[in-house]
Formats: sequence, structure tokens, C-alpha cells
Amino acid sequence: MRIKLPIGIDGFEKLRTNDFYYADKTMFIKELLQNWGEVNLFTRPRRFGKSLNMSMLKCFFEIGSAPALFDGLKIMEEKELCEKYMGKFPVISISLKSVDGRSFESASAALRTVIGNEAGRFRFLRESTILDQEDKDSYQRLIKVGSDSRAIDDMTEDVAAASLKTLSQLLHRHYGQKVILLIDEYDVPLDKAFQAGYYDEMVNLIRNLFGNALKTNDSLYFAVLTGCLRISKESIFTGLNNLKVHTISDVRYDEFFGFTDGDVDELLAFYGLSAYKEIIRDWYDGYRFGDAEVYSPWDVINYCDELLADPEAEPENYWANTSGNDLIRRLLKKANQTTRDEVEQLISGETITKTIRQELTCRDVEDSIDNIWSVLYSTGYLTERGRLPGKQRKLALPNREVRELFIELVRDWFEETTVADSERINRFCAAFPDEDMETIQEMLGDYLWDSISVRDTAVRSNMKENFYHGMLFGLLRSQGKWLVKSNAETGEGYSDISIQTPDRVGIVIELKYAEDGNLETACQKALNQIEEKKYAEGLKRRGTKKLIKYGIAFFEKECMVVMA
Repeated sequence: MRIKLPIGIDGFEKLRTNDFYYADKTMFIKELLQNWGEVNLFTRPRRFGKSLNMSMLKCFFEIGSAPALFDGLKIMEEKELCEKYMGKFPVISISLKSVDGRSFESASAALRTVIGNEAGRFRFLRESTILDQEDKDSYQRLIKVGSDSRAIDDMTEDVAAASLKTLSQLLHRHYGQKVILLIDEYDVPLDKAFQAGYYDEMVNLIRNLFGNALKTNDSLYFAVLTGCLRISKESIFTGLNNLKVHTISDVRYDEFFGFTDGDVDELLAFYGLSAYKEIIRDWYDGYRFGDAEVYSPWDVINYCDELLADPEAEPENYWANTSGNDLIRRLLKKANQTTRDEVEQLISGETITKTIRQELTCRDVEDSIDNIWSVLYSTGYLTERGRLPGKQRKLALPNREVRELFIELVRDWFEETTVADSERINRFCAAFPDEDMETIQEMLGDYLWDSISVRDTAVRSNMKENFYHGMLFGLLRSQGKWLVKSNAETGEGYSDISIQTPDRVGIVIELKYAEDGNLETACQKALNQIEEKKYAEGLKRRGTKKLIKYGIAFFEKECMVVMA
């Protein structure tokens, strides 16, 4: 039986006991112990293996875990380390990714449920001969949460704020061994709270929870937290002087999140897919963590899974579709001309220089466009291509997947902003059946100036044509009574855009990108293609009274419109 690809599997035990492929990241354990910090925070973009690494740590350190899970993995070669640390600690492991709600009360209840469910794994504490009755009563207050909807109220906010410290103290007393605390997706409750309007209350709760568990906890051996953003100390880590932060800029641990080039080579060779390496590199490589070039593992695994079923499968946008893309939308909405030019540079494969702030509050993100750039860097939409003095970075889009996402969101933004000006867009569209080439060309030029173009020499002409095609199609379909089709089969092939108006005017539009800047020649090519491919035949068969044929050429922010 073929070893399965672990799509959506972030539990180490499940992965290792059910024949899933595993890119060995177990030396993360050794490095974590060698560079020991009492509280360690790792910030990485979503879908880069944070949760799987946390699950791996739990399986390695926890008392009663199965050593066989690590058979054949690199960490087992470290015999002294394994003998000293493997299976020797009580481990508290929670993920805060489900702590959400429309109100603070519902989100607080979700947090208490998470903690209560984790506390429920240690029900043997109720029978402990080492704990006294007061200890057992403290434990009972933790596990009541989640057993039924009314019981959530039994864990008060004060009990919840002290819960991780309380649980670690009880486990410490029972085992005589300090506790390892793992908190995955630590920043999710704050982001959700900010979006829903109860940020201050959630900051206060999380600050108290973390302060108790991480700052004044003698029962803590060490803690590991993961998230996408480094939330500022002033927000939730007040007074936490034992915090070691490892961001995507840091060299330490750089190869343990995401797939390295070697990881990808091994995976492709294992499944007989090595011939697809360059496609995978183009689409899913390009991230830089510290000194390591990194691929998005979520993308690589998903695309390989598609290829095993269909060797002709095209790459898709997997990672970006799993993330919230609101940040890019917010950037575009706030964008002035300078920002639009910078987005255009990025889409064109160039770099921009920005001062990066890696320590922000959720509220800071809205304060300035510069902060949005910083968050786009931290969350993986941008990557580093060079460092300058201070905190300045040369930033670029990491790969084709993210570039296409940007292009798609730029189109959506452009369509939203242009359709809002109905008088202007109606005048533009009316020029097409009126055969008013001058107005079409002048207004289309204005729209190009207002928007963001694709001018990268590395991008193929057809991709550039697709960008302008999507933009023009979005403008024309604003006319609700028109039948506007994109790439419709109208003759022997597919015209870029065809239109049929209620008064039976048929319009065929063919677009070309003028690589050499010769707009006139490109327009003539477009018209010749309409005739050669008989694009107007379908409209004729549908009984149009009048046929109009346009060839439109683009070069960066220039355009030319001609009629047959």
C-alpha cells in the first residue's frame, strides 16, 4: 500500500501510525533543548507545519507516550538526549485556533472549553494519592467546563485566567516533575476579538492567562508558543522577561518550518514525481526563513496528491485559499498612488524596500499602510530578498501562487472601485455599441492609470493578456442587461470577449499584449485573428442586427483601440 500524503494531518501520532509521509523535522527537538529558553515563541505563516511540530514535541516529551512513534527518525540517533528527555515530562498542550465568537462571552467560553478539555486528559489527578482535597477541588473546577453548556459558568474568568498555572502545579506535584506547556495559534483569539469588537477584554484575559502560566509559574520547565504574528509585549507579554522570540527573520530553527529544497527532492523522488520539480519551485518555493529557502509544504503536498491522480494536473492556489486575504484588500483600499506603484512593482517581480515592524498589536495594523506591509511579510505574502541597515528589508512576492493571488485581488478591488462610479462606467460601456473608439481608448487609458498593471518581462504574454482581459471584462459586465461572455466559443475558436445587447448589437473584442510596445501592429493582429477564426459567426447565428469588431492592444499602462 502506498504511503499516503498527509493533507490536513497535523497530529504527529496519527501521522506516524497511519502510514502518512513525514518530512523529518525531529531535530527541532535537539535544537530547542540546546538553545533552551524558558518561554519560546515561534512566529511563522499559516500552513508551514507549526501545529505538527507542536504535536511532535508533545509526543516526544510526554510521560506515557510511545517511543516507537520516532523509530527511524533522526532524533533517535541522539541516544543520550532521548534517554534524558523522552517521555519524562507532564505536557499541557492546547491550541487556541478555535477561540472565536461574536461576543467576548462566547469567545471566553470557547477558551474555557479548550482548557477544560485539556484538563480532562488528566482525570487520574482526582485519584492521586499525592494531591490533597483542596488540590482535587481545584482540579474539579477545571474539568467541569465543557461537560455541558451550563457547566461553563462554573469556571469563572478568574479560574480561567489561572487555569494553566493551576493545572501545571497539580501535575508537578503529582509527578514530581516540572511541566512543559505548548500553546499553538496563540494569537488567533486576539485577531478574532479585534475583528468582532471585543479586543480589550480578550487582551486582558490572555494577558492574565499567560502572565500566570509563563511569568510566575515555578512548576514550568519550559513553554513553546506558536502563531503568525509577534504580538507586542505591551499587549499580552507585559513583564515577561524570559521570552525568546524566533521570527521568520531569525537564522535559528530556520529549516524546521516548511519544506527545504532537500525535503522536496526526497518527497518527489519517493513518489516518482521528480520531473515536476521546476513547476513546484516556480509556484510554491521562494519563502525565506532566516538563511533557509523554504517551500510551502501545504502546497507541495496538495499538488503532489493531485499529480498522483492526474499527471496532467495544473498547479493551483492552495495555500492562499486557506488564509484570510483581508490584509491585501485593506492595503488596496488604503492605497495611494505610491502604494499602487509598489504593488505593481511586486506583481512585476521586482522588490520594494520597507521598514519592518515585527512587534505589533492587532490595533496597530490599521494605523498605517507601513504596518500592513509588515504584517504581509510576517504572514508569508511577502518574503525577504535582502537586508538593509536598521529594520529595512527588500521585499518581494515569494512565488507564482502568491503573485496570482495578488493579481486576482487587484482585479476584484479595481472592479469594486470602478463599478461604484456608475456614471463613469456607463459612459465607457456605451461607447462600445456607439463605435466611439476615441472615448473607449481615452477612458480605458484612464482606468489603466488608476489601476495596477502587469509589466514583468518574466511573465508570459498570455498571462499579461489575461490580466487586461479580466479588467476589461469586469468593466463591461457592469451592464446588467448585456449578455457578456468571456472566452466564449463564437466561431471556430474562442474570442476574448463577446457582447450581445438587448437591441441586438453584437460586439467581438480581441485583446493583445504588445511585447515590443508596437500597439498598432498588435491591434491589427487582434483584428486578423477575429476574421481568421470567424469569431463573429456565433453572434450572427443568434440574429444580431449589427456586428462590431474591436482589436485592443496594451503595453504597460498604454492602450490602443481599433475597429474592423
